[in-house]
Amino acid sequence: MSKLREESKVDHPSHYNECGELYEAINVIEAWDLNFNLGNALKYIARAKYKGKEVEDYEKAIWYIDREIKRVKGAKV
Repeated sequence: MSKLREESKVDHPSHYNECGELYEAINVIEAWDLNFNLGNALKYIARAKYKGKEVEDYEKAIWYIDREIKRVKGAKV
């Protein structure tokens, strides 16, 4: 496998920016200054329908949102 092809799996794979680079999850996460939990939730929601495991990705997003709620409430996570 060529070096360029390997990099494309890591740097901007197609499911990362289906709606254009402006809305690529990492750009939105950074623009909105989201923390780890909220950034991951957004990432899973944004990419879910493009990866072939839509329900699983929504469940992962819920897991991160639940974790963030516990963090904000001061509960031990």
